[in-house]
Amino acid sequence: MPDPCCAEGLAPRRRRLAPRVWIVLLMPWLAACEGLIYHPQPMTQREAQVVRARHPQVEELRVVAADGVHLRGWVARDPGPAPRTLVIYFGGNAEEVSWMLDFRGAFTGWDLALVNYRGYGLSEGRPSERALFADAVTIHDHLAGTRGAQAGPVVAFGRSLGSAVAVHLASRRPLRGVILVAPFDSVGAVARGVVPFLPTGLLLGEVFDSLALAPSVTAPLGMIVAERDEVIPNEHSTRLFDAWAGPKERVTIRGAGHNDLQSYRGYWRAIEDFLAGWRGAIANPPG
Repeated sequence: MPDPCCAEGLAPRRRRLAPRVWIVLLMPWLAACEGLIYHPQPMTQREAQVVRARHPQVEELRVVAADGVHLRGWVARDPGPAPRTLVIYFGGNAEEVSWMLDFRGAFTGWDLALVNYRGYGLSEGRPSERALFADAVTIHDHLAGTRGAQAGPVVAFGRSLGSAVAVHLASRRPLRGVILVAPFDSVGAVARGVVPFLPTGLLLGEVFDSLALAPSVTAPLGMIVAERDEVIPNEHSTRLFDAWAGPKERVTIRGAGHNDLQSYRGYWRAIEDFLAGWRGAIANPPG
């Protein structure tokens, strides 16, 4: 006899969908959400040879991640004296980073390390939040170990998706500064504005959540935003800027959009100014 205290006992029991059925039903939404985050840009060996030919003075970089995946990139060394200060660059979600070698002049006085994410360039593997975060720390520690006694302070430089990777690194390792270009508070917050009809909060959670880390990061921040950013509305970078615990400065590139920031001279001038100020503080510490 059914239990009168239990409503389920008064009606036919509903069949529950098996977990694998839910996975099948949610796969299109999951794919759509993942497509918002990653757009891998692989590189052929022939394309890599072109990069080597154009930049023969640049060193190729190979880093083995904790799970054995091989990450590939480049290091452009500054010819100046020690300490060998270093900028580690983390690109956007559809960016193969070798193009930055053409703008090496903006990093005078600093070594510049460019490493492609998993699945980008010649790097192996498949990108994920956990992998990109872990790889950033591995890359930092690898470079610190190979630079030896000449090693100086490190700056993390992240653009768009890379801003979250740079913030994560700044939360795990002491850095001289952090440059964030077209950054955001969290991917979940941005996705909700792009596809409000999808349950992105349920599927993604607050992935790449820089806003949660910002109040604990005390490294100086240099933020560059595009006035007409059509991909990441400026309220997302404003929330991150306001939450940042360390000294901070923000530069807005007038007339620029999300994808053409690099075509404005003011963009490169802002990078140069941030780095010059931080390097000057290294060379002339307060008495």
